[in-house]
Amino acid sequence: MKRKTLQTLIACIPFLSFAQSSNWDSEMIAITEGNSEHIIMGSAGIQAAQWDQLQHPKFWQQIMILSPDSVLVNVGATRQIITKMSNKDWHSQTEVQKTIFKDSVRTVFGLSADEKINVTTGKNDFYRFDLVFESLPQGVSAFEQFGVDPWYAQSILLIESPGRMQKSSVGAYGPFQLMPAVARSMGLTVNRSVDERKDFMRSAYAASQLLKRICIPSAKGIAEGAGLTVDEHSIWFRLLTMHVYHAGALNVKAVVNAIGPVASGEELIQKMWVTSAGSFGNCSQNYSQLTLAAHIQLDYIVKHKGIPVYNCNTIVE
Repeated sequence: MKRKTLQTLIACIPFLSFAQSSNWDSEMIAITEGNSEHIIMGSAGIQAAQWDQLQHPKFWQQIMILSPDSVLVNVGATRQIITKMSNKDWHSQTEVQKTIFKDSVRTVFGLSADEKINVTTGKNDFYRFDLVFESLPQGVSAFEQFGVDPWYAQSILLIESPGRMQKSSVGAYGPFQLMPAVARSMGLTVNRSVDERKDFMRSAYAASQLLKRICIPSAKGIAEGAGLTVDEHSIWFRLLTMHVYHAGALNVKAVVNAIGPVASGEELIQKMWVTSAGSFGNCSQNYSQLTLAAHIQLDYIVKHKGIPVYNCNTIVE
């Protein structure tokens, strides 16, 4: 490995000084690109716990790099990929032909008659890692400044509205996709003439405070109520918190109650991928899978760029 530059040391210092009490430094990486240094969160924790080996995030990673003109036929419960086909060819079939095709998949793979077969469209037009990358160091730095785990900033930026300023069908807006009422409750001005959700730092502040005041404490209470010991830096707990950010504490609690006793947080998250309760449905099930997939794909992109990458807690030689 090349010797770390003074520029890399300087870039990491602000994060390391804060991280002495947070342990986030062990996950931060400094990416050298030209004359610039970018500090983002690495995926070592995901790899160490082998989340990257699971089929569900692997499936969504494929969807993130697949063009919308293609689809992946897959088993809903396991995300086993059956085949890839043209979106046009799939939609050119009649509903009867589609049903016959899905029935044939169940027969060939020995699946029950009620096993759901999904046809999922590629989404590389939405998951634009090239557009969102510039905002990741900003988000990581902002959350550090506000005293909240920057892993959440990177996760939200990667999957909510990557690199775009779009309003969702339900009214969420800005880089952290905050609803109007939530943004106001966290101190932002949102009215007909001013919408601070479009301001990156203000939006980052509101999202960080939502996590600090509501999502993380709620996730901790839900996990402890399920008999689990909480390490707030563990990947499974972060994923549970992301579910609270997306679906709300009541819906997450409902699905955890529906699942019942589990031996570990990892088991809980994986059961959440295939369990519904309240308003915790398919979209909610997918949320933590998408989070993992985005981190895994980002790691792949960074490693294959052929640019120097350093771990911030090992910069002193």
